[in-house]
Amino acid sequence: MSDNSNISNTDSTKIDSIKNLEKPKMMDYHRHLLLCVGPRCTENEESQALFDTLGEKFKAAGIDNGALRVKRTRTHCFATCKSGPVMCVQPDGIWYYNVTEANLDRIIKEHLVDGQPVEDLIYHRSHHSGNQEPKNATS
Repeated sequence: MSDNSNISNTDSTKIDSIKNLEKPKMMDYHRHLLLCVGPRCTENEESQALFDTLGEKFKAAGIDNGALRVKRTRTHCFATCKSGPVMCVQPDGIWYYNVTEANLDRIIKEHLVDGQPVEDLIYHRSHHSGNQEPKNATS
């Protein structure tokens, strides 16, 4: 006899429900670009307009599929609402500010295609990016 006597009917229903869920599917990707489209980043939905161009820009750059595929996601707030739009590229841990259309084109070409972050637009780097040590690291 199995020891399922402690599982309530509600828990049993939840377990059955989870068993019947279909797992989401996701294509492999090399990088993940997250662009803030929140109202405090830019006025007049400029960030959303930039986001709406990404599919076409990625396709033109050859990073919409294959080994260099970049997944794109809109977010609503990074809580760093200065000089927006702001954008993050993972797993690189690179955070960009002032992502205008011209700067976005530079980021796509130089960082996402050629692998070189655009230094003059970076406002933060995760300590996991590159070979940098965390600022509070001790030996």
